[in-house]
Amino acid sequence: MRKNILCAALLGWLAIGPLQAQEAWLNPVPQVYAGGQDSIDIPAQYCLQADGNEALSPAIGLLHKLMPGEKEEAAFRISIGIKGDKAVRKYAKNIPAKAEGYYLKIDKRGIAIAAADARGAYYGVQTLAQLLALPRLPQVEVTDYPDIPYRGVVEGFYGTPWSHEARLRQLDFYGRNKMNTYIYGPKDDPYHRTPHWRKPYPEKEAKQLRELVERAKANNVIFYWAIHPGQDIRWNEEDRTQLINKFESMYQLGVRGFAVFFDDISGEGTKADKQAELLNYLDDNFVRPKGDVAPLILCPTEYNKAWTNVKGGYLTTLGSKLNAGIQVMWTGNDVVASIDHPTFEFINPLIQRKAYIWWNYPVTDYVQDHLLMGPVYGNGTDIKDDAIAFVSNPMEHAEASKIALYGIAAYTWNMDDYNPHQAWEAAIRDLMPVNAPYLRTFAMHNTDLGPNRYDFRRAESENIRPALEALLSSYKQGQAPDQKALSQVEKECRAICLASDKLLTSDENPLLIEEIAPWLIRFKVLGQFGQEVLNTLQRQALGQTKEAEAAYQQARVLHSTLQWTDKLLNPQAQQPGAECGSKVLLPTLEALFEIAASRREKAE
Repeated sequence: MRKNILCAALLGWLAIGPLQAQEAWLNPVPQVYAGGQDSIDIPAQYCLQADGNEALSPAIGLLHKLMPGEKEEAAFRISIGIKGDKAVRKYAKNIPAKAEGYYLKIDKRGIAIAAADARGAYYGVQTLAQLLALPRLPQVEVTDYPDIPYRGVVEGFYGTPWSHEARLRQLDFYGRNKMNTYIYGPKDDPYHRTPHWRKPYPEKEAKQLRELVERAKANNVIFYWAIHPGQDIRWNEEDRTQLINKFESMYQLGVRGFAVFFDDISGEGTKADKQAELLNYLDDNFVRPKGDVAPLILCPTEYNKAWTNVKGGYLTTLGSKLNAGIQVMWTGNDVVASIDHPTFEFINPLIQRKAYIWWNYPVTDYVQDHLLMGPVYGNGTDIKDDAIAFVSNPMEHAEASKIALYGIAAYTWNMDDYNPHQAWEAAIRDLMPVNAPYLRTFAMHNTDLGPNRYDFRRAESENIRPALEALLSSYKQGQAPDQKALSQVEKECRAICLASDKLLTSDENPLLIEEIAPWLIRFKVLGQFGQEVLNTLQRQALGQTKEAEAAYQQARVLHSTLQWTDKLLNPQAQQPGAECGSKVLLPTLEALFEIAASRREKAE
């Protein structure tokens, strides 16, 4: 099948008129995008042709929001339906033979969205939504479907859970970006785990969960509710009944997806044969009889290779005893690791099914002094036939997590055409269209985790790293500074200060700014420190002793400010502080500061 990233014609349309600064592109990138050379006016009125299928309600509801001008006698027609519907019968041969696949055609006569199923139809409308942001609609044919069946997010981090409002916004974000799975499993919810997993939710919390389920349904997202009973579970009839009752109470709230977590526990709850027996009981007596519930998910106790005792037989017991339809989660070679084909060569034979990937990125519950706002990369692009699912465990900072989640949506939908840097750039524009250049500057230096127990690191400050290395090398060797590198570093330090000021005073995305404010404050001081360090070195080289001393003292104050702000900012975290540029930028500036101090001492 012919695959391509969006054609140059579409990118040309995106540079017209009021959208000139956006340079947007479709996310996720479609499997096949053909045409785009010609275009039509966006119709003010249209005649809708659909068969009245109730399952299409989310797709048609979204279409009405995007294009309110439905009129029966209009000449322009929009046909929408799933395979077998009369409204799209003429396009049946174009519908991909893939779950959630769709065919979208735009020409002078109208728009057709023909899909394999209701969710596919909804995704076809979401693609149309992005094209409607253009001044004119390109005449195109899009044939599209996801590479991974289940794609999305597991809210499974330790620390402060997301707010109800943040979760609602997340579900809208998933719908727009064609992610179909949200697993509710915050570690600090007492009704999800010990001590109250056996009890129903109080009225207020139950109402909020119902709202989340309804919002998920509107966005064609499967809302999974996870229970974490392993720390104090009793392998008896009473607790089995308690679990069924809890599931039933969640079912009455509208939940149609369930997971059972046995991660991060010890004791009796870790027994594989007991876990398998319980999951099969739930599958046989609740999930299957309901008829409208998604496949049951298990997060095992041995959920990564580093913690696996193959000879102990835990995973092979699950593989041989669990019902075939139950899905088993896996984080890779370690708790935090990149996922590749060898990952599945190890785990899939043991569990006798395709693994359900729980990717622990961009979660920061073990490095809470850092933000992870860089590109999503490092995972194999040849694993679409190995995984049943790929979900991300995000940061407690819901808005800031969207940069990574945007990339994960793109990666899991179309691996062959996934471009990490392109997705990252587009995610930044999606979060803050007006202030994207400033958010980009900030995100560029907030990507790495710092030293951590999993030795999982990310590239950081890549735009300026070569210049920093060249500048430091020239000073270390006692040579005249590389002027090009010096100019680049000076420019970046100014850009850092400007970005901090612009973002802290912006009202474009106040929820995002509130989340990252501690890091923005420190970011400004870091930029100022860099400016004064470079100023000191240049004044010293010119023999301007008085000016050099003034610059040095200012750099010294700013360096001290960096240290105390790191202690005061983000104080409630287990790892308090707000690190920025900690992998490359700050260490290089500190090394240059030491050189300036050494030259000062020699001059005295």
